[in-house]
Amino acid sequence: MELNNFFKKRKIPLAWLLLTRQPLRILVAIAGIAFAGILMFMQLGFRDGLFDASVTVHKLFDADLVLISPRSKSSISMSGFPRRRLVQAMAHRDVIGTTSVNWNFLLWRNPENLSTRSILALGFEPSKPLLRDSDFERKANTLKNKGRVLFDDLSRDEFGPISLWFKSGRLVETEVAGKRVRVSGIVSLGPSFGADGNLITSSETYLELSPGNPKGSIEIGLVRLKKGSDIDKVVRSLNLSLPSDVKVMSLKSFIDFEKNYWKSSTSIGFIFTLGAAMGFIVGCVIVYQILYSDVSDHLPEYATLMAMGYNLRSLLGVVAREGFILSIMGYIPAYISGQALYALVRSSTKLPVEMSFSRASIIFCLILFMCMGSALAAMKKLADADPAEIF
Repeated sequence: MELNNFFKKRKIPLAWLLLTRQPLRILVAIAGIAFAGILMFMQLGFRDGLFDASVTVHKLFDADLVLISPRSKSSISMSGFPRRRLVQAMAHRDVIGTTSVNWNFLLWRNPENLSTRSILALGFEPSKPLLRDSDFERKANTLKNKGRVLFDDLSRDEFGPISLWFKSGRLVETEVAGKRVRVSGIVSLGPSFGADGNLITSSETYLELSPGNPKGSIEIGLVRLKKGSDIDKVVRSLNLSLPSDVKVMSLKSFIDFEKNYWKSSTSIGFIFTLGAAMGFIVGCVIVYQILYSDVSDHLPEYATLMAMGYNLRSLLGVVAREGFILSIMGYIPAYISGQALYALVRSSTKLPVEMSFSRASIIFCLILFMCMGSALAAMKKLADADPAEIF
């Protein structure tokens, strides 16, 4: 009776006392849950980072609509279409401006060690808008001189210390596709799974770097509409009026088009999702073993309580609370480790792997379900226990 009053006064949950009775066991359980959580954080983080990284440039375009060739599959496989389609699009009453964009991969030479690496090159008319950046117009004016390029300072280090050299005032020159170019400015776009780095140049310079590209052909057409225009209506109208060698879509649809390629046409998304599922299964096994062993070890005590008149529902609640406590204690180190690993990935690969609220919430729900589901499975032994047989 005195012991019971002691627990009541201090409100110490029985579930907590059972878990902490064997510190090594609870530490193993927390480590197992945290490992499963970290695995899910990393797998889903890489998956979402892949999708976000695939549209780093797409999201920066200053456009309402985008024109591409129907033969284009993704940013790593863009086909050309006639530039005059943009002139025809200007005939629509809601269209106020267009920008033609050349898009292809060229060979960049690292000016420090002279190694070469493929880089995504974008060519456009410097007098036309391209990116939603208030300072970009000033940088684009430097491209009016032939042989000038803007380098993406978020590109991987293998391209050389371009940003560091440029910001220190050093003249930065190198070769692209075997031709001499000079870096006249720095932009921040970001690498993707398809491109490790990016550069922007004028259409004139682009055609010189890629002489095999037909002069009247472009890979992307950006269209800007009047404020308040019905985007979906304009898309339908242009798709009906323009020839079938071009496809019109909203900027959002263009972003989704790229993401869907990586989701449906490659196995990468499936692999990362499967990895997260494996982490969930591993966590379930670990938690179930811990809770099952705890119930088995304390089965005589549970049976005694049942014989004293405690109902089964109350005792099952103790096991459920154990599962809940484990989920909280396992999630916290998993979240902290996930943040640290995300920062490491960002610094090492420049990929946009961020901890989002939705992902953090999803992982918590998965860990909670994992622990509560395992507790539910462990309860079966308690529910099936017969006090008479135990004694």
